[in-house]
Order: sequence, then C-alpha cells, then structure tokens
Amino acid sequence: MKIGFIGTGNMGTILIESFIESNAADPSQITITNRTIDKALKIKERCSSLHVTEDQERLVRENEMIFICVKPLDIYPLLKKLTPHLREDHILISITSPIQTEQIEHTVPCQTARVIPSITNRALAGVSLVTFGESCSDTAKTQIRTLMSHISKPLEIESGITRAASDIVSCGPAFMSYLIQRFIDAAVEETSISKQEAVIMSKEMLVGLGKLLETELYTLPALQEKVCVKGGVTGEGLKALESGVQDMFNRVFQNTHAKYEEDISLVEKQFHV
Repeated sequence: MKIGFIGTGNMGTILIESFIESNAADPSQITITNRTIDKALKIKERCSSLHVTEDQERLVRENEMIFICVKPLDIYPLLKKLTPHLREDHILISITSPIQTEQIEHTVPCQTARVIPSITNRALAGVSLVTFGESCSDTAKTQIRTLMSHISKPLEIESGITRAASDIVSCGPAFMSYLIQRFIDAAVEETSISKQEAVIMSKEMLVGLGKLLETELYTLPALQEKVCVKGGVTGEGLKALESGVQDMFNRVFQNTHAKYEEDISLVEKQFHV
C-alpha cells in the first residue's frame, strides 16, 4: 500500500521513521510533504528511498492511505483543498485528538479514521489510540490495525474518552518524564549522588520497571506492597508522596480537558458539525 504523510512535525516524523524501522511499510512506498519542505528533505537524508513532494494534491492522488499530521486548526482548510482529489477508496487518517471522525466524514468523500500515536511508538512499543469513522470498511480497519500493530498496541476507543486516553497514552510520557526529572533533581540536591549517577540509575530503574510490568507478575498496587517493608524506608518515602501528590493528577486532567474543550470549540466553528 502506498502511504502519504502531510506534515512532518514531531509525531508525523515518529510515525514515518517507526513504520520504516519496523518494516511496516517499504520506504519506497511512502511519500511525505511539509509546509516547510526542508523538514521533509531532512527525513529523506536519513532514508533516501522515500519520496518527497511539495505538491499536496499530487500526494493525495498517488497514494491510498493519507496521514494528516498538522495542527487542529489547519486541518479543515487543508481538507477543503484536498477534497476534489480524494476518492471513495482513499483512507484518510487524522492524528489530532480534537478532530472527530464524524467531522472529517462530513467534509471528505472517503474513508476516515483517527489514530493518536505516542512517542513510545518510536521504540515500537506502547499504545496507539484508534477511532474508526462509519465510512471505514472492514478491509480498511484491518489495514490500519495491521500497520499500527507493527509499532504499537492499537487500542480502539470511543470518542467520549479521547482526552483521558490521550492524556495517559500520548501525554503520559511527558508527565512521567517531568516527575522523574524532579526525582533526579531532588536526589542531587539532598544527597551526595552526582546527577550523572542519578540519571543512569533512574533510567535503568524505569526500563526494569517496564519489563517487570510486562511480565504481569505484579499489579501496580502489588508492586508497591512487595517493595514497601513495614516500618521501612520505602514506606516513609510513600508517606511524603501521599502528602505531596494529593489532587495533583486530578488537576492534570482538569487542565488538559479545559484546553481540549477550548480546541474543540474552535474546531467546531470551522466544521459546523
């Protein structure tokens, strides 16, 4: 299948490189474009056999599956521009959470889906969130699932939990990275450990924790119980976390949902759906 990418920002690039590295797609069957074409050309420098074009309409005409990897408010005008070149058999995929599949379906004459990737997909791991439009055929659904399964565990979700799911899957790595960075900084400030040592230990701890969870030997609560010896050091550390965290993650979801609703409102004014 020939695949086109419109937009080579962070997530677009992650998808392109991950598909190639995982052998999900042959680079010679991939065409990419970007508003700043130099960004697309830099990807080609790392993989010479993929194609770069400045012609978005040509990209659509010559490819079967099209990933739209642009900012939410840029999608509607882009779709209006591309609609005359889209066929019923095209598979159009948005990777932007505020854009709903039904909004795209009311704008274009082809099959639609939304796939929300995660930076963890660059390691050919983690989850990708998938929502299929009503226009999406069983064949198209299978093709999307198969493609995404090369770089992630594709998880189909309903539109109602899009923001919460995206917070965990897509934003989660940034949230957890921030907490680990604060963990490292505090270790350096409060003890004689060097930052380099703390970074190495924290990284290996995270990798080991991920592998341990993958075995499903322990749930998260069970893991805490195993490490926390009664009257021990870990318990005292958890007390500090309990007093500090409180409603922190509630506020994280409140903030992200408030921004999400703002984005949805702006998008709805464009789509009128």
